Amino acid sequence: MTMKQDARKVCVKDIMTKAVVSVDIATTVSDAAKIMEEKEIGAIVVTENNTPVGIITDRDFAIKVVAHAYDPTTPVRMIMSYHLYSISPDESFRMTGDFMYTRGIRKLPVIDNDKVIGIVTATDLVRQFAVSTSDDLRKMYCETIVKIYDHCSPYT
Repeated sequence: MTMKQDARKVCVKDIMTKAVVSVDIATTVSDAAKIMEEKEIGAIVVTENNTPVGIITDRDFAIKVVAHAYDPTTPVRMIMSYHLYSISPDESFRMTGDFMYTRGIRKLPVIDNDKVIGIVTATDLVRQFAVSTSDDLRKMYCETIVKIYDHCSPYT
């Protein structure tokens, strides 16, 4: 982001990670975990016939695999999050933060024309907020307050 660029206009495509790893729905949880360890990533997009259908995160391993004592040969379809939330590369990073917060999402695939082109994480959003100026943050905060007020106001 340049000094003159308004932080309110920064898009997902400006902050997303472009290298996204995906696996087929039949991949075993053991193989997926090895890929995540090797690539040092916290999420893998799951595909079926080259179409994104779900996501597996490091949290899925901790909660689903360990808690249910799944065998390492269990296919990832058994532990993935089936409802694949995604976002457009042109969405603002601030709106992305709202979207992720309201749905409890920490990792969100970026999809353009039915293809995964990146992933945006909570860390990416924090990093962007960290380089925003005080004035940018104040403007974003005020816009958020207005949005909340408009939503809750008895006069709307």
